[in-house]
Amino acid sequence: MDHLDDKDHRSLRGADVRILSALHGRSRDPRVASAARALSRVGEHGALWLVAGLAGAAVDGGRRGAWLRGTALTAGAHLVSMGVKRVVRRPRPAHVEPLVRTVGRHSFPSSHATSAAAAAVAYGALGAYAIPPLAAAMCLSRLVVGVHYPSDVVAGAALGAVAACAGSGWMWRGSAHV
Repeated sequence: MDHLDDKDHRSLRGADVRILSALHGRSRDPRVASAARALSRVGEHGALWLVAGLAGAAVDGGRRGAWLRGTALTAGAHLVSMGVKRVVRRPRPAHVEPLVRTVGRHSFPSSHATSAAAAAVAYGALGAYAIPPLAAAMCLSRLVVGVHYPSDVVAGAALGAVAACAGSGWMWRGSAHV
């Protein structure tokens, strides 16, 4: 290994590759691969989180407006991540074989992670305590299926969390904050 290889090995890019390779290796367990594929499918275009928000609005009439605005924040965060992808245009990882097909060819940021984190913050504030761990599983699944680098997922999660936090005042407008 020459000096440049050693430097790259210690860089963010090197860490991205090593972490992705390690987590993608977990897909050798068929149960892990199956769960990661399922999360990938239901998370496409933020579908799981949008359905969860609409279900919350349907069953929690007293905070229906907050649920609907939280759902709108989640959708908005997802749309912003798609716009960032079009600007950054980072290619998906090429050193691992993906377990799922992707809608787009760009990797940064992870839109699955963006919508998951936005939902975790927004719906978690509404008392949906099962959402944050499910969102974390969604984020990890993007690495297991091999379609994102860890930095894509971290950036997406940060974008989603910031978007939901920034919109929290609007989300609670007209609702009794509990």
